[in-house]
Amino acid sequence: MKKASWMENFQYKFDNYMAKGTIALIGGLGILSAIIIAVVALVIALFKIAPEGEEPVGFIEAAWLSLMRTLDAGTMGGDTGWGFRIIMFVVTLGGVFIISTLIGVLTSAVEGKLDELRKGRSKVIESGHTIILGWSAQIFTIIPELAAANENLKDSCIVILGDIDKVEMEDAIRNNLESTGKTRVVCRSGNPIDINDLRMVSPQTSKSIIVLSQEKDNPDAEVIKTLLAILNSPERREEPYHIVVEIRDPQNAPIVKMVGQEEVEVIMVGNLISRIIAQTCRQSGLSVIYTELLDFGGDEIYFKEEPQLVGKTMGEVLMAYDTSSVMGLMPKAGLPTLNPPMDTKVQAGDQIIVISQDDDTINLSHLSDLGIQPEAIADFSAQPAQAEQNLVLGWNWRGISLIKEMDYYMPKGSSTHVVSAYPEDGEAVRTFSEQLTNTTLTFSDGDTTNRQVLDALNIADYEHVILLCYSDHMGIQEADANTLMTLLHLRDISKKSGVNFSITSEMLDLRNRALAEVTQADDFIISDKIISLMLAQVSENKHLNLVLEDIFDPDGSEIYLKSASEYVRPGQSVNFYTVMDAARKRNEIAIGYRCKAYAKDASSSYGVVVNPKKSDSVTFMEGDKIIVIAEE
Repeated sequence: MKKASWMENFQYKFDNYMAKGTIALIGGLGILSAIIIAVVALVIALFKIAPEGEEPVGFIEAAWLSLMRTLDAGTMGGDTGWGFRIIMFVVTLGGVFIISTLIGVLTSAVEGKLDELRKGRSKVIESGHTIILGWSAQIFTIIPELAAANENLKDSCIVILGDIDKVEMEDAIRNNLESTGKTRVVCRSGNPIDINDLRMVSPQTSKSIIVLSQEKDNPDAEVIKTLLAILNSPERREEPYHIVVEIRDPQNAPIVKMVGQEEVEVIMVGNLISRIIAQTCRQSGLSVIYTELLDFGGDEIYFKEEPQLVGKTMGEVLMAYDTSSVMGLMPKAGLPTLNPPMDTKVQAGDQIIVISQDDDTINLSHLSDLGIQPEAIADFSAQPAQAEQNLVLGWNWRGISLIKEMDYYMPKGSSTHVVSAYPEDGEAVRTFSEQLTNTTLTFSDGDTTNRQVLDALNIADYEHVILLCYSDHMGIQEADANTLMTLLHLRDISKKSGVNFSITSEMLDLRNRALAEVTQADDFIISDKIISLMLAQVSENKHLNLVLEDIFDPDGSEIYLKSASEYVRPGQSVNFYTVMDAARKRNEIAIGYRCKAYAKDASSSYGVVVNPKKSDSVTFMEGDKIIVIAEE
């Protein structure tokens, strides 16, 4: 084998050195500059070369003269004496080459660093931050909520790791959100299921982690793999993580809990939206109440330990606050309970579950006279529930869960008819119909945006109409457009028939709600928004997930809107303590009211008032509602 020549060896070593990067190049150029300056200075000193008419200089002074000409070619313009000029010309040429190369190297290094920063691949150095893994439209709801929750902090940060370009994420946030207040938003590009990419967002120092469900064929599988990447990282911290995930298929929830144990809070997307639609379709205004409780803009749910209330019964605790509303009790050892029996006593270490504007507004009133007016409390006897007829227009993967949830609330002998523009949806409906207890389920196919199809359904005969988006068959905007067209037809049918039936519609894009309000539908269920609000709330307080599960669970107590005339006499001015006393006698908790006069006014929250000041007086009229937490 032929031995490599010294030139080939030199070339190989030179190539390896050049491949080491910017620092190595700068170091090499510095060494080369030092050699040139030293050689020239040595020549000047040894051969006593000096400008014409001047004394020869020593090595140090010669090195300084050479350095100045290396850095600035114009310095040699005043040199005299051809011997000195020639040697300075040589050092200047070397300087021009070196400085030009150095500028090029530095320019390339800066451009490379900027490209790297644009790619979002640098590590985040933060602590106490909230991490969002995955990218979807829910980001634009979650970020403002977290920013509002962190408003009282001097410095807060949200870090997003998405599988798209960093600049694209930042532009989308800038275009969709006006401001994030004191909260900084940092974006990084990477795959959440990659352990190396997760290192970039510093999960070990985070306050909480939100894992979003992605629009993929099997989104739950991606969520589970992301959880495994977080929890099985070699760098994971010793203390438990606080992770909030959204899961679409209920069958995957046990796997997620098995993987995450106590470190993971699960938000069941399909079941949750179905339960909310099932409840709101029978109670106009309920979605507004849920939104009020779930966003950080108004009143929220808090936990507060009150040593002064230890030994008091729940019936007494209800009346202990003037500007906050009690919902239930969180025992020191046990699960939270909404609307516990009124004789339940508060034990040491128990926390009161309250609705309040902020955690620092939960203050005992210490009022001795509540101003309750017993004579204003109405007599009431419960009437047996009547069978209901319901109509579902449209269909998607949440439909089965919705019908099942509705069956919990419907009286015996009720019926539900489903109409879909896609005949294949009928198979799923018919297969499920035998599993219902209280409801008879039927199906027919037809274009739900066609006026003739709608007129043939005799919609005025139905108590409740539910519109589901065709999200399984259409894109978001097309599905919402179909819902809007159907809504316009339904409102026109209601107007011409003189029959006012309730309409609950599912919208996919929050931006379409403003367009939908012209239809004056009773409720809009913005699926992604409600899920996003829950993710944000639970990321701030993990115990809140149990309370929300209880609220939306058909077993136990839920939120209801009941006629105000069942509690107090119409037309008589009373304070809210009186309303609460009337509800307390029925083993219910009153937390607000809805005025019918403002039911269509968006600027007045559609007449919904949650957590009113208890000592303020209000006059209820026929059609007004009291918001209560009750078992039925």
